[in-house]
Amino acid sequence: MEVDLCGHATLASAHILWENGILNQNEQARFHTRSGLLTAERKDEWIELDFPALPDKKVAAPKTLSKIMGAKPRYVGKSSMDYIVEVESEKTVRKMTPNLSQLAKLPFRGLIVTAPATSKPYDFVSRFFAPRAGIDEDPATGSSHCCLGPYWQKKLGKNEFLAQQLSARGGVIRVRVYDNRVKISGEAVTVLRAELRE
Repeated sequence: MEVDLCGHATLASAHILWENGILNQNEQARFHTRSGLLTAERKDEWIELDFPALPDKKVAAPKTLSKIMGAKPRYVGKSSMDYIVEVESEKTVRKMTPNLSQLAKLPFRGLIVTAPATSKPYDFVSRFFAPRAGIDEDPATGSSHCCLGPYWQKKLGKNEFLAQQLSARGGVIRVRVYDNRVKISGEAVTVLRAELRE
């Protein structure tokens, strides 16, 4: 399905525009999307994306959520796109094996599961499951950090974070929250080139 906000696509598109010389290395990439204007800038080896903040509001958990997750939520909230669930520990996030077929039946795009980090130097950890959108588990998710940033800003009382996404591939994401925006930084490499023929 087409999603309203996608960190992967924004990061990769900006990377290719600079790598192929379509934009100068110090030139800002600007994308007009269903989520409004998104920008990307090079910051050394990192690419910094400027995305809208998607803060959550506390909600009652769907009745089946604990069973589907296989873990007890400490907190359940909902952003405009996803549910966010804080669980007791990083270990719980790592070991979680949700029932994806049942999760796909719930009426939201995805499930963000998070906990404070115990692994240094990270501030918090997360995983993102979106079987309803065709992605059982996303390796590294920009849009989920638009919710995670404001959430941990309230919990930890600071604006800048180093986050780790605990998928099998894993991901490291820098997060900076300001006003109603979230700066999300990641890295990109080109792994494949192809030519389309008519």
